[in-house]
Amino acid sequence: MLAMVLIGGLLGFLVGGPLGLLIGGGLGYWLVRRLRRSMLGRLAGVQAQFLESTFAVMGCMCKADGRVSEAELDASRQLWDRLRLSEEQRAKARADFTRGKREDFDLEAELAKIRQIVGSQPALRQVFLQVQLAAIAADGQLHPSERDMLMRVVRGLGCSEAEIAQIEAMLRGAAEGGGTTHEVSLEDAYQVLGVSSEASDAEIKRQYRRLMSENHPDKLAAKGLPENMREMAKERTSEIGNAYERIRKARSADAA
Repeated sequence: MLAMVLIGGLLGFLVGGPLGLLIGGGLGYWLVRRLRRSMLGRLAGVQAQFLESTFAVMGCMCKADGRVSEAELDASRQLWDRLRLSEEQRAKARADFTRGKREDFDLEAELAKIRQIVGSQPALRQVFLQVQLAAIAADGQLHPSERDMLMRVVRGLGCSEAEIAQIEAMLRGAAEGGGTTHEVSLEDAYQVLGVSSEASDAEIKRQYRRLMSENHPDKLAAKGLPENMREMAKERTSEIGNAYERIRKARSADAA
């Protein structure tokens, strides 16, 4: 903001002297405020769409096996609690969830909206998919139809083969852990980081640091992640950290 005010003031001074300095500085300040409000407004719209599509797709996912069980409904409510939704947001989430359960729900159109938001940001896609996985795995069961639907969503978001492998690892973890924390296998740890088991220690550490940076909650928030999902983003970084530690310990044991 200060730079814009100084530039406006300098230009004003060159054109109109001391009076121009005041006018130019004032115009610079006004322009910065206007641009900031516009950017914040667009960001708020993006975040609102992210939440709307998240819960609509969630309803579709939970209906994948033909019906939404009471356990899945409870899991959805618990997820809304975790996201600390306001009463207004909770009512909107229920409406979007119900919309996603309908027979005429257009999943591809909803995924297109998410693709517009996440762009080429794999970290945002991962958080979106993490929420979906949490919803369908929280009841301790992962039906084949739910798994197929999740993979349909994954491909609909334009995920790379490496990202698909990461989601497969998450699916295995959900099936084994019933949505609870468990020790990831060494094979899945490599998948979570998106590296080969043949990668050097330096390569693995570099990839770990890159993923931690890309998945930082503050960076994701600036790209459209709703504030409610900050905890989910933190869980993602925790998952990355756990995978890195699993690999590091295994390699240390082999070297001993």
